[in-house]
Amino acid sequence: MSARGGKKKTTKLSRSARAGVIFPVGRMMRYLRTGTHKYRIGMGAPVYMAAVIEYLAAEILELAGNAARDNKKGRITPRHIKLAVANDEELNQLLRGVTISNGGVLPRIHPELLSKKRGSRVKVDTQVAVPEKREQRSKSMKKPSIKKGKGKPGRKPRSTENDKEAVPNSTVEDGPGDGFTILSAKSLFLGQKLSLTESEISKIGTIKVEGIINPTNAELDLKEGVGNALEKAGGREFLDGVKELRKAQGPLEVASVAVSQASGMAARFVIHCNVPQWGSEKCEDQLEKTVKNCLSAAEEKKLKSIAFPSLPAGRNGFPKQTAAQLILKAISNHFVSSTTSSLKNIYFVLFDSESIGIYLQEMAKLDAK
Repeated sequence: MSARGGKKKTTKLSRSARAGVIFPVGRMMRYLRTGTHKYRIGMGAPVYMAAVIEYLAAEILELAGNAARDNKKGRITPRHIKLAVANDEELNQLLRGVTISNGGVLPRIHPELLSKKRGSRVKVDTQVAVPEKREQRSKSMKKPSIKKGKGKPGRKPRSTENDKEAVPNSTVEDGPGDGFTILSAKSLFLGQKLSLTESEISKIGTIKVEGIINPTNAELDLKEGVGNALEKAGGREFLDGVKELRKAQGPLEVASVAVSQASGMAARFVIHCNVPQWGSEKCEDQLEKTVKNCLSAAEEKKLKSIAFPSLPAGRNGFPKQTAAQLILKAISNHFVSSTTSSLKNIYFVLFDSESIGIYLQEMAKLDAK
């Protein structure tokens, strides 16, 4: 070697190694050139494409591994990949038109078929009919009260206050409103009604309840999911209220809650909660504590109805099966341990068929217990 000039052999590095990715950059370049002859392809295009595809593959494999672990399987199957894509909102939107071979279908129970089996449709109809009778009775009772109160002016404001209080109670008992379908219902320890409701995430701000739970982070962020839908429904006034709460409250600790006015919505308050991340220290206990703190905050405001979205779903969140078990357990234990509560109706508002199937299954187990 030294006699020929002292040149040292250098190991050849592939384009993937130089870019720091695993996926082949050269192959991506060939794929880009096959169907794009008339376009100029830069040297960074295949590197960027390889990095994006590698990230998506790693993300799907991680979520599919979580699904396999929840189903107590040691090997990832196409079914687990299907569930992983369906559980993540962004991946589901990206791969909406993709068919995964042997992936199966998502569990979907038609509301009418479910109501015939469980009788929930009959219960809802009877509940809607009851307030109408009460309103008729209240109207009929108003006339004699007015006649009797001519000589007693001090009793008139009392009757009007009672009438005003009766109106929101009847609307709460009527149900969550248009665009929300009650699939199943269960009575808890103190007589509270736990209802499983299906709707679209964009309609969460129109639900007829007194309090809405908003899963967020320490900074009370409203950029994604339920927070974004609430911001669109509440408008500028709601956003300003959240900013003032953020300045007064400071960073929100894990499992802690903060309450703001639900300006521009049918609800009265929005309860913001900092949901723990899956894999953090004591994350399961922290999730149960988060649910109990939300219920306690609603009881402090003397709310009669609240809406729970799926708290820790999506990327970096809990597996949905585990989250459903922990949330239902926390709600049941809260009312078992408390003597009185102002809450009467608790609505689980879910937006995808996978979560609905999981919560139906877990609520049935809760009935069996």
